[in-house]
Amino acid sequence: MRYCLALVIVLFSLPLSAAQLQLELGGTLRPVDSSELLKHPQAREISIPQDVSYKRPMRYRAVPVAALLEGVKADDHLQAVALDGFAAEMPAGPLLQAGPARAWLAIEDPAKPWPALAQGKPSAGPFYLVWTDPQASGIRPEQWPFQIATIRRLAPVEQRFPALLPDPRLAANDPVRQGFALFQQNCLACHRLNGAGDAQFGPDLNVPHNPTEYFRPEYLRMYIRDPQSLRHWPQARMPGFGKDVLSEQDLDALLAYLKHMAGRRP
Repeated sequence: MRYCLALVIVLFSLPLSAAQLQLELGGTLRPVDSSELLKHPQAREISIPQDVSYKRPMRYRAVPVAALLEGVKADDHLQAVALDGFAAEMPAGPLLQAGPARAWLAIEDPAKPWPALAQGKPSAGPFYLVWTDPQASGIRPEQWPFQIATIRRLAPVEQRFPALLPDPRLAANDPVRQGFALFQQNCLACHRLNGAGDAQFGPDLNVPHNPTEYFRPEYLRMYIRDPQSLRHWPQARMPGFGKDVLSEQDLDALLAYLKHMAGRRP
């Protein structure tokens, strides 16, 4: 009994381990850990009135993302990779701006862990990209990646994954082109298409079959708007895309892109 008590005391006296974030912004890899970031000169307490992941007000110790992006320019392209394979593609411009919407890297203090995202799930930590005044710049939910492990600078999606490109003969104002842009913003973080993409989270949306081929149009729209309204699945991870994120016109364009790509398999 005395031995067990002594062991418990020793375990609780051990320092909690800091998490590490990998920054790949040039030719070198620069790791930073949470203990370092919590003491960063620009770190401060911020309030998020309506957190995208927690669906309620939250407070975080956070550092402006721009403070970590040394050498990155507004026209660069970045990718935030999460522990579960979610890979958010993001233009650097909004991340570098000081306002109106401002990007922050929230850091989970191991001594003060954040709550779980849901029952049986982990927290949004150790690193979570959050925004103050997101509505001022039209920031989308996919621009709030959590459980971030790596932030890296890459070539744009069009250059890295030509298999995603629609037919180059399409007119510049064709809805399919708009749908391709929306696919990058809303779908590519979780899904691949034609085997192209960095995400390891959801299924490929064109191989072996495209959802426009096996869903009736009205049910596919229902599924995108609210996956649980079509089929109940407790382990489902796909979020719904309400009209505040995808307007009806946007959804039409996204579906036009998916249907178009059903005819452009490798």
